[in-house]
Amino acid sequence: MVRYVHHELITAVEAACALIVTVPLVLWLRDVPKSDAELWRTGLGVAAVLAVSGLLSCTVGWPGSEKREFETALPLADPEAVLPTPQESLRRSFGLPFVGFLTAASLVVALAWESLAAFLPLLFVPARLVTGTYSAYWERRHGLLLWRGHVTGQPLGEKQYLYSSPRQPAARWPRRSASGA
Repeated sequence: MVRYVHHELITAVEAACALIVTVPLVLWLRDVPKSDAELWRTGLGVAAVLAVSGLLSCTVGWPGSEKREFETALPLADPEAVLPTPQESLRRSFGLPFVGFLTAASLVVALAWESLAAFLPLLFVPARLVTGTYSAYWERRHGLLLWRGHVTGQPLGEKQYLYSSPRQPAARWPRRSASGA
């Protein structure tokens, strides 16, 4: 089980790992691509469209949207028995196969066609960051945590993709009184 927020936000780290491999290799094997204003405007436009599409999938309840997945999350019967620690959830969220896929796809396209394709992993970042941020907001608003994974004794129903568990109250520092005691 991994926390849905971790799964979405860790994509930025996965894309950065793919870029660390892809960009230097492409720049070493090919020329540095030309950078003009039109290219940057196009890139920012694509990023904006991807971010808006991520936001729409969280806020509009069309079939297959994240909003619908959040609302139909199956409550876990025994959260303590199946849920990992926050650190374990973060570690499990990072997927080396996905990093490998991003790296391989970017390298093939960048070396065979256009060296700017080395930056293809960045296409995954805007929508995932927006979705991860919105899901964190949704969790706080509803007092639940959303989880991806599989629980053997509690299978998901049709069109259910997430589990939910109650949010545990955050540990707070003891408050001091006005006298300082």
